[in-house]
Formats: sequence, C-alpha cells, structure tokens
Amino acid sequence: MSRGARVRGQAQTGHLPVSQPPAGHLPVLYTQVLEGLRVIENGTYLDGTFGRGGHARGVLNQLGADGRLLVMDKDPEAIAVAERDFAPDGRVSIYRGSFADLLRWDKTEAGLDGVLFDLGVSSPQLDVAERGFSFGKDGPLDMRMDPDSGESAAQWINRVEDREIADVLFTYGDERQSRRIARAIVARRQTQPFTRTAELAELIASVMPRGKDKIHPATRSFQAIRIHINRELSDLEAGLDAAMARLKPGGRLAVISFHSLEDRIVKQFMNRHAKAPPANRRFPEATVFVPTLDLIGGAIKADDDELAVNPRSRSAVLRVAQKREVAG
Repeated sequence: MSRGARVRGQAQTGHLPVSQPPAGHLPVLYTQVLEGLRVIENGTYLDGTFGRGGHARGVLNQLGADGRLLVMDKDPEAIAVAERDFAPDGRVSIYRGSFADLLRWDKTEAGLDGVLFDLGVSSPQLDVAERGFSFGKDGPLDMRMDPDSGESAAQWINRVEDREIADVLFTYGDERQSRRIARAIVARRQTQPFTRTAELAELIASVMPRGKDKIHPATRSFQAIRIHINRELSDLEAGLDAAMARLKPGGRLAVISFHSLEDRIVKQFMNRHAKAPPANRRFPEATVFVPTLDLIGGAIKADDDELAVNPRSRSAVLRVAQKREVAG
C-alpha cells in the first residue's frame, strides 16, 4: 500500500441526517461526534483513525461537491476497507500511517476544518483472534495496530527484564500486582517463550489473587502491553500538537478516549490552550495568557439508548474544542 495515495472518482450525492448512523455498524458516539465537528459543506476534515469508516461516512454524507475528507489509519486492514468503500468518491484521500505523522501528509498543508481521533483498539481488531489483542480469543501474541512495524507483544515480553514489564503494567494498566506478574512471566519464558494470547492470559490468571473484581485478571495487563507496543500515548500527544497546527481558525477537534490515561492527556491539552494557568505568587508579573482554543461543552458520554445496543461505548468519553480566530 503506497502512502498518501489518493483515490479519484465521482462525488456522492445525498446527505444522511446526523442522527442516523451507518447501517450495520455502530460507531461510538456517532451523533455527538458529528454535532461536535459541525461539518460545513465545503470544508476539509481529517479522520485520523478510520477503523471501519463509521464516523468518516457520516462526515462525507454532510460534505458538498467541494468538500474534502482525509482518512488515516496505520492498520492495513482498515486502509483496505477505506479503499474498497470510499474509492469511488473523488472527495476522499487516503493515507496509511499514524495520526502522529499527519504533518507529513501534504494533503493537510492547506488546513483542516475538523479533526477526529477515535482512540484505542477498534472492535474489528478485538474480534479477530489473529490480531492478538484479546485474551478472550486465542491467537498469536501480536497486538500491533500496524503489523508491519515494530516488535510484537511476544517479541517484547520474551526479551525485556521483569522490571520493565512491571513498569509497563503498572503505568499503563494500573496493575497493582505488576511485579508478581512480571516475575512469573520471566520465570515461565525461560522454559517456554510466549507465543499465544491464551498462554499469557492463563499465566496472569494463575498468579493473581482471587478477588471480587468481575473483570478477567489479564484485562489490565493486556491493555498496558497494547498501549506500550503501539506507543499510543506518545502518538496521542504528537497527534494533538499536529492537529492544532493544521486546524484553521474556527476548526474543531473531536477526540474519543476509552480510558483515563488517554482522557487525561486530551483534557490537559485542551485546557492548556483554553484556560489561563493558575497564578503563581512567586511570579507576579506573569505573561499574559492568550487562549487558542474554546472548549465546546465538557466530557460527553454515551446515553442509555446507545449503551443498550453498544456496551463497548460505556467507557467512551468525547471532548471537543474549537480553534480561536487569530487576533488581528
């Protein structure tokens, strides 16, 4: 798949209402995302996490003939879906890569009227055992969103010291038993290296104390390893800065996060650009703060209707901000 490849064709006609999600697909917070982006017909919008295109299709349905939709994803399977389903539309450009690298894509240089990041692992990635994301489905211990880049979870977990494993489990998964799990992993791999998700999940379950928590004992560890392998938090920080640089005045940034580490980064980023920092008595002559973002509401979550049909939306949090006009 060549990077930055543009697919040309005839523009689609007909606009779906914002409240109507694509048939057969359940993009999280679909209506809230489109309302937050406030799509204009001739605007240019970037979906930095295409997935299976639920949100992207909603944006495209609101664009006119002069509108443009840029879609990115580092997952080759997602890019294949984008090319298959969006190829006939000349308003669409497709790029395989992380949204952290959006500044490298020349299609973004003219500026963007809206940017969407839908963070974390997608439902198709979780549901396919061969991708190695889920402890509930035995498959190769991979976890890479881009299987052509970097080392797999198996390669990492069979290579590093127990201290590094414990640090990752605690930092990214808030796993209180991180040291115990890390020691068990290192002891086990000396005789049998890890290659399958079930092997790792069973090992973690075997050393975890029984508790009242209903979640699987490997939940936090799998989340932590996935975040580390895919550099998700560092990519998020870089992607937010890049989105800010490319947004036009009046353009909107919408970010969906699924756990507290992501949401904290997004919230702090938006607040840093929207709110003056607390006064410091030691520095009475502080530099005048000039906000560059306006917050659009607060944390937005799924309503009861969405939760009833899409339980995975329970942990989703949407935050939206708008770039301010440049002072003349």
